[in-house]
Amino acid sequence: QVTLVESGGGLVQAGDTLRLSCAASGSIYSYIAMGWYRQAPGRQRELVASVDSGGTETYADSVKGRFTISGDTVKNTAYLQMNALKHEDTAVYYCYADFDELLPGPDYWGQGTQVTVSS
Repeated sequence: QVTLVESGGGLVQAGDTLRLSCAASGSIYSYIAMGWYRQAPGRQRELVASVDSGGTETYADSVKGRFTISGDTVKNTAYLQMNALKHEDTAVYYCYADFDELLPGPDYWGQGTQVTVSS
């Protein structure tokens, strides 16, 4: 069973930076993709950023130019560097990992980490 452990959330002011980490354990294989979704109160969960095993990065339009995702296929760990944070980035951020390309959607989820940006 694969387990994802997230870290790095917190309370910051607008314009500050945060770095989220997500470590996947329990698989002998490297991830196919890892990334983060986020969910703000009263809103649907949305994809923030993802990175695949080849290093291809994908971002939501709202975070392009501010967030950078990176991944380490040896450690099965992903990082999300969040710069120039805005109040609207406030949400619970959920890490995910895909290890089985035959299964639709994210295979595994982290426990979620709260990011709060005060304006």
